Amino acid sequence: MVEKLKLPAVAHPYPYKLQWLMKGNEVKVSKHYCVQFSIGDKYQDEVWCDVVPMDACHLLLGCPWQYDRQALHVGYKNMYFFKKDGVRVMLTLMRPENRLKKPEEPAAFITRFGLEKACREINQVCLLLLCQENEVSFLALPEEVKHLLQEFSDVVPDEIPPRLPPTRDIQYAIDFIPGSVIPNKPAYRMNPKEHEELQRQVKQLLEKGLVRESVSPCAVPPLLVPKKDGTWRMCIDSRAVNKIIIKYHFPIPRFDDLLD
Repeated sequence: MVEKLKLPAVAHPYPYKLQWLMKGNEVKVSKHYCVQFSIGDKYQDEVWCDVVPMDACHLLLGCPWQYDRQALHVGYKNMYFFKKDGVRVMLTLMRPENRLKKPEEPAAFITRFGLEKACREINQVCLLLLCQENEVSFLALPEEVKHLLQEFSDVVPDEIPPRLPPTRDIQYAIDFIPGSVIPNKPAYRMNPKEHEELQRQVKQLLEKGLVRESVSPCAVPPLLVPKKDGTWRMCIDSRAVNKIIIKYHFPIPRFDDLLD
């Protein structure tokens, strides 16, 4: 950590050796560094730390820190009490709901006071309502939310409208690299049930006007993937096409422009 952050470590006044931090030979401690740290929002402090190579990266507040701060440790509750700049500080265990969750379940919540502070500093607040199907009925929603959903019902319809979206300022097109060989891949093998489901989905897309019959020499095979509810999702294997298309870079719209 000291090398990565390029911290100006200085020579240790009393060098010594350790044999329990890493597997292998003993470690010689010859440098230390004054680290400024904070725990929570209220407690900020600094401590002289010995710099040693470790398999893990941590800031260890051990007996010297407890001695300097005259910390009182309550073993039963695993809490520390001490005074810093005349203010009594209490360090407790992190509650399970405040610990970092697994990567597959990321969550970031704002506190009530943080929301009130944000409302005072900005002029516009957006409300995002997430609910699963059949979980929250429309009648159970607040009147303010009902009004918003009714006003912008055309933006988030329950079903995709049976037509293509309107013409935009920028029309996207797929251009092939000049001289490329147009792929014409054979269809995947399917059983009669899967073939019937594929024909049904294609017919439904044709009736809604979302797709049209193609006369292009380029052909990419579709395939069906089972979903959790037992239905099928149609996927297109476009890997052969992606290899010969020209990669264009379009600017991402600004958030305030989207709100306007």
